[in-house]
Amino acid sequence: MKLVLPFCLALLTTVASAADPKPQIPATQADVSYGPHARNVLDFWKAEGDGPRPLLVYIHGGGWVTGDKKQDTAAYQGFLDKGVSCAAINYRLTPGSPLPAPVHDAARAIQFLRTKAAEWNIDTKHIALTGGSAGACSSMWLLLHDDLADPKSADPVLRESTRVCAAAVSAGQTSIDPKVVEDWLGPNVLKHRMINMAVGEQTMEGALKNYEQYHDMYVEFSPYNHVDGQDPPLFMTYAADMTLPSKDAGHGIHHPVHGIKLKEKSDGAGHECHLLIPGTSKSDKYSSTKEFLLAKLLAQ
Repeated sequence: MKLVLPFCLALLTTVASAADPKPQIPATQADVSYGPHARNVLDFWKAEGDGPRPLLVYIHGGGWVTGDKKQDTAAYQGFLDKGVSCAAINYRLTPGSPLPAPVHDAARAIQFLRTKAAEWNIDTKHIALTGGSAGACSSMWLLLHDDLADPKSADPVLRESTRVCAAAVSAGQTSIDPKVVEDWLGPNVLKHRMINMAVGEQTMEGALKNYEQYHDMYVEFSPYNHVDGQDPPLFMTYAADMTLPSKDAGHGIHHPVHGIKLKEKSDGAGHECHLLIPGTSKSDKYSSTKEFLLAKLLAQ
């Protein structure tokens, strides 16, 4: 998991650098419970401004196996200064809580935040997602998936929409299906524990042996399978190393080909999708994650 933290931090630290550290920003609301599990908690930073404020939600990486919402909060300052509130969530981790738990927890967090719209001054039409690695995978899944709202639910949180207006992510997995990603990237990607742990298997050998049992889960939670022309805009960034087959587990699980495959499908479907890979792909409209997010969050 060595690559996950740098990818996550690089996504949000457009206004904070190691050479010029900024003071940490206390959350307006800290460790607020959004669900029944101990890890169903979030932090919220309230922005000032006239009227309800847009909201940027950060979903941490870590392969769904590890990680925490506690990051460099100074990275939020550039958004708060523009009147964009911020939130960061924790969620259940695999293999103890396999799919759908980590992703459905993220969905519930979005629904919970909508229930706080009046109290926390949230503009529910302008909620965007960001994150790296597994946080990127969850963000893309939520962006591209049909709304999970259940108007008939006895739980008022679950009646709320899971749809968001945009997502900007880094080094995300667009498929977690082992047979798909091996075809895309070569055998080294299968050495990464995210793929087997996602379905509660301790080893990749077990995940492959029981592949038919897990096939539908792998299909469902691969963002690639949910792209259509009605989806909100997506902005993806990846590192420059296009080497194939992938060199090792970390390179494979974060490989730029994940983004290339989704971008190809998005373009074919008429979905707005921007892909930045140094030396390989660029956006004609946006030069950075921050520029994209502010454009979508502050749009009238």
